[in-house]
Amino acid sequence: MQKLVKLCIAIGGFLIVTGVILTGTVFLILSNIIDVTVFTDQIIKALLTLMFLAVAAAEIIAAAILLLKRRR
Repeated sequence: MQKLVKLCIAIGGFLIVTGVILTGTVFLILSNIIDVTVFTDQIIKALLTLMFLAVAAAEIIAAAILLLKRRR
C-alpha cells in the first residue's frame, strides 16, 4: 500500500503541472497572446476538452486514494 501512496503522490504532482500548463494555455488564448484560430478546429476543441476532463478525473482518483489511505 505504501508504494501505491508514493505512486499517487508522483501522479498528483505530474497532474498539477499538467493542469497548470493547460490553464496557462487557456489564459494565453484569452489574453490574445496565442492566435485563437489554431484552436477553432472541432477536433482540437474536443481534444482540449478531453484533456481537461482526463486530468481532472485522474486528480480526483489520486486524491481519493490518498484520502482513504490517510484515514486508516
